[in-house]
Amino acid sequence: MTDERGPDPTGSTRVEPEPVRIGVNLTSIGVTAGWWVETAGLLEWAGYRSVWCWDHFVSRGRKTDSVLECWTTLTAAAARTTRIRVGSFVNNVMNRHPAVLARMTATLHEFAAGRVEVGIGIGGNPSELLPYGIDFPEAPERVARLEEAVQVLRLLWSGGPVSFEGRYYRLAGAYAHPAPQPPPRIIVGAVSPGGARLAARIGDGWTTDAVRLDALLPVFEEALAAAGRARRDVGIVAAVDLERDVPAERQPLFADLRGEAERWRERGADEIVLQWIRPRDVPAVLSAAERAGSG
Repeated sequence: MTDERGPDPTGSTRVEPEPVRIGVNLTSIGVTAGWWVETAGLLEWAGYRSVWCWDHFVSRGRKTDSVLECWTTLTAAAARTTRIRVGSFVNNVMNRHPAVLARMTATLHEFAAGRVEVGIGIGGNPSELLPYGIDFPEAPERVARLEEAVQVLRLLWSGGPVSFEGRYYRLAGAYAHPAPQPPPRIIVGAVSPGGARLAARIGDGWTTDAVRLDALLPVFEEALAAAGRARRDVGIVAAVDLERDVPAERQPLFADLRGEAERWRERGADEIVLQWIRPRDVPAVLSAAERAGSG
C-alpha cells in the first residue's frame, strides 16, 4: 500500500509494509532526547504499531547516566508522529499520584488523537525512589496502591465530578477535562502469579516477560474466568528480550519477525514488544520490519 505519511525521514518515498502487531521498547537510559524522538519516527515509518518508554528516574548502573523521564519523552514522540501508539512500559505506581497521572495522560491523549497506552505496575527498585524522598513500601502495599490507582485513573478519565475514598487515594467532587474517549488502555505489568491474577481482575491488558508467559497464562485465564471477564476483552502483551551476547544483525528474532509474532500469538500473546532496544540495535529492528513487510 502507499505510505500515506509521504516521505520517509531520509527524504525518499517508499511503499509502506503491512503493519505488524509489534511494538518496540526503546531504552531511555544513556540516550539523548533527540535520538529517542527520531527513532520513534523511524519505527512509525517502518510499520511498528507502538513505541514504549521505561519509567525510571535513575540508572541502576552509573548514577550519572542520562535517564529520560517517561511521559515527557512520550509527549515529544507523539508530537513528532501521526500513527504509532505511545505508552509506558511500565509506569511505576509510586512515581506519580494517580490523579496527576490521569491528568497527564488525558492531555497527551488529546494531543495524540488517542494514541496512548498506560502500562503500570508496582515497581521494584527502591534505590531510584528513596533518594528523591518517594516512599517505597513493601510489595503488598504497592499492590493495594496499584489497584486503587487504576480506579482513580478510570474515574477521572470519565470527566467527573467523581469522589473516591480509598485507603491511599481520595477524590472529592473532582472534575477532569478533557475526558479521553475512548480512554487509554491500562496494561498491568506483572511477572508473578499474584500479579497475573491482579491484571486479569483490573486490567484492560496484561504484560509479562515472554519467558514467563507459558507458566503464567493458565493462572491469568483462571483469574479471568473467576472475575467473569472474557479473554477477548483483555489483551496480552509479551515482552520479548533479545538474546544476550548476539549481535543485533544476527538475532534469530529478527530473521523472521512476522513468524516470530505469529509463534507468540499461538502461545497466547496478542502483541509482542521488543524489549530494551538500544541505539546499536535500531538498524536491525528497522531491517526486520522491512523484511516482515515484504515477506
